[in-house]
Amino acid sequence: MTGQGSELFPELAAYIAERLGEADEIPTARIAELDAMADWVGEEVRGGRPARLVFICTHNSRRSHMAQLWAETAARLFEVPGVETYSGGTEATAFNPRAVSALQRAGFLIEPFTDGANPIYEVSYEPGMEPTQAFSKVYDSPPNPATGFAAVMTCSAADAACPLVHGAAARFAIPYDDPREADGSEGEAAAYDERCRQIAREMLYVLARVART
Repeated sequence: MTGQGSELFPELAAYIAERLGEADEIPTARIAELDAMADWVGEEVRGGRPARLVFICTHNSRRSHMAQLWAETAARLFEVPGVETYSGGTEATAFNPRAVSALQRAGFLIEPFTDGANPIYEVSYEPGMEPTQAFSKVYDSPPNPATGFAAVMTCSAADAACPLVHGAAARFAIPYDDPREADGSEGEAAAYDERCRQIAREMLYVLARVART
């Protein structure tokens, strides 16, 4: 790990160190799309433009939030400037508490900021930072950008439902299996933890590649 990564919460830094050692677990079939995503981010950064990534899944409740937060953390870790991360759904629901818990087990500090049916959570990965606010929203709703962003499809259903994402400058499909399938089962926490590890592994891969180029 490099640079400002030393400021990460210790538990999170240890978790990331483990994921960085797992790059060979990323299936070959996914590498090409992850590399294309990294190349787009690199082109934006080198051109002095903000690299805006909007992670999209159907309900903006699990995978898209995980991907947004891991991409933000990876950009900070590898000191890639100008990366802005967002998430949204084809419909709004709520940031699922099971996904929140998985990220907390990974070492993020996540605290409720509001309550209600669609609460806002404040998420931190290092001491003293201004927390990132996470809540469910439709992908084209504020504070998400309206133009000039890369749409990163994190579920097959959203990918199929949105063949055209208005305003997107680029589009990448990296669908993840939905941990919701394990809800209510004995393996629930394990399923969410595995999805968190996979998403972390791949976002770290993408931003590490950007940093090397």
